[in-house]
Amino acid sequence: MKRFKNILFFADGTEQADHALERAFLLAENNHARLTLLDVIEPIDIPRDITDRFEFDLQEMLTQQRLEQLEELADPYRSSDNLIYAKVLVGKAFIEVIKAVISHRYDLVIKSARCCDGLSDRLLGSTDLHLLRKCPCPVWVDRPGADARYKRVLAAVDPMAQANDNCASLVMGLASSLARREAAQLSVAHAWKINGESMLRDGRSRLSQSEFNLLINTTEMNHRVKLQALLKNYGMATDDEAVHLIHGDASRVIHQLSDDLNADLIVMGTVGRTGVPGLFIGNTAEDVLQNAKASILAVKPSSFVSPVK
Repeated sequence: MKRFKNILFFADGTEQADHALERAFLLAENNHARLTLLDVIEPIDIPRDITDRFEFDLQEMLTQQRLEQLEELADPYRSSDNLIYAKVLVGKAFIEVIKAVISHRYDLVIKSARCCDGLSDRLLGSTDLHLLRKCPCPVWVDRPGADARYKRVLAAVDPMAQANDNCASLVMGLASSLARREAAQLSVAHAWKINGESMLRDGRSRLSQSEFNLLINTTEMNHRVKLQALLKNYGMATDDEAVHLIHGDASRVIHQLSDDLNADLIVMGTVGRTGVPGLFIGNTAEDVLQNAKASILAVKPSSFVSPVK
């Protein structure tokens, strides 16, 4: 977690300190990093003939009022040893946040989750999802009601990804350092399967049982070798109890493990399709983001290009 030196806390309307703000401050303090508290307010849509009757700018008044609230949130954390700023922007929330990340080179966004109205089984609101999908830097969304300290961290890795789309080392680095800092249990998940597996097993062009078994065993071994090479850098191995190399659909494996382990936080990578900025390869990342009940720390590969300019 020492890699973060310019952290953005997106307040998203909150008026009181919460665990997400506390995490942002502690991380900034430990890393000797800058911390900016930022919020975005929507433009006021009032006819010009009405606004002209006022002797003040309503938009500016609301912006200043929100800025004062952010300053009050920041005050308890300020000292002569840290750099904490407050800022308010006007526009569409996720767009302004991403533009700020790009222009000011923030290396982490932290916020509390905002649940969808009428969808109580969903952790994340639309702004959360937009940021997780499109923000170029890591995004950490803390679930409401989360304990002050995490107890169980799940790292979902894919060491088989192409080099320019591979962020497995970043996922492991963040998950392991965060687990140490929080004195939390770290588990690692990697799911594997063969494309077209059901057709190879049961379709017209199906393989013999011995050929199919050989293909399954060889594929599993290839994934195990790649995973082992990743894990050895973090003092772990594929036969550790905390490492789960599972044959199955990645999103289902992650969801099931997260529930079984009662994970507080899932650290995972999202992979952009080449030439299609802001999209994911496959449905794994999208499924996890849409349905996760744990907090999420999502990272992008170096090849990711945000669709927000």
